[in-house]
Amino acid sequence: MPNLSTSYLGLELKNPIIVASSGLTDSVEKIKELEENGAAAVVLKSIFEEEIVMEMDEQMLNMTSRPYIYPETFDYMSNEPEEDLVRKYLRLIKEAKAAVSIPIIASINCVSSQKWTYLAREIEKAGADALEINFFVLPTDLNRSVDENENIYYEVLKAVKEQVALPVSLKISPYHSNLAHMVKKLDDSGAAGVVMFNRFYSPDIDIHNLSLNTGQVLSGADDFKNTLRWVGILRDRVKCSIAATTGIHSSESIIKQLLAGADAVQLASIIYKEGAGYIDTLTKEIYSWMEEQGFENLRDFQGKLSQDKSNDPAAFERVQFMKHFRNFVM
Repeated sequence: MPNLSTSYLGLELKNPIIVASSGLTDSVEKIKELEENGAAAVVLKSIFEEEIVMEMDEQMLNMTSRPYIYPETFDYMSNEPEEDLVRKYLRLIKEAKAAVSIPIIASINCVSSQKWTYLAREIEKAGADALEINFFVLPTDLNRSVDENENIYYEVLKAVKEQVALPVSLKISPYHSNLAHMVKKLDDSGAAGVVMFNRFYSPDIDIHNLSLNTGQVLSGADDFKNTLRWVGILRDRVKCSIAATTGIHSSESIIKQLLAGADAVQLASIIYKEGAGYIDTLTKEIYSWMEEQGFENLRDFQGKLSQDKSNDPAAFERVQFMKHFRNFVM
């Protein structure tokens, strides 16, 4: 039987399927079910910087209402706060590590490098195998330069790496002025991996009630193609691990990402739709494809069709439709 094992963030995984940060990974019971059905690792549901800071500020406000508070107390609070939300998250890490054998990757959704970075150290102490930073600031400030926006990523990575020895990955968006350069700079700055790409909340408009509402929450089966492009371009150009995510709904799309050069994939939407048992279906289909192709290990074909190894490297950079639409017939 083919060997599906792979290496991601320095972690050895039994197969390339990681369950992405979501409501699927917010309890020990759910994580155990995912492991039983073949998940190779899980990324815990993100804890948000705003939630952490709000609890810190609320606790400090409560303290200021009491008499005889020593100034040193505030120094302690700013460095080692113990909020209910934080304790709950750390307990989830500890209990999940005790309950399953697959890697547990913690996740923090942040917008700055302020206040919250102490939590990375607590996450490491709790036993997490790695930390994923889910980071994006929508560049709507007309007075902020590209460098000012993107420097926040490097500041966060630097602040976190000063706290921990854990492998740290960044889940990023494709919305950068020079994505390849940015990933290379993150790689040079010590990122253990990048996850491409975030899926964001998008507004929609109700034309009958003339109001804003939520756009489609789950990804679609064709949403993986932009990730495929960038996985293929970056393979072998950076040292860090690459995980592909968004729109990966089938064994075929997983195989495509691996051929382009991904070390692993992260799934969520399709597991919501099909249930945890679908992971077993996906792995069996990958096994069958590998046997059909004569591949014994994932490394036999990982990156085989990356830009560097493709016989048509320009295909990864071709963005105009003219050639393809010229002879298109409905």
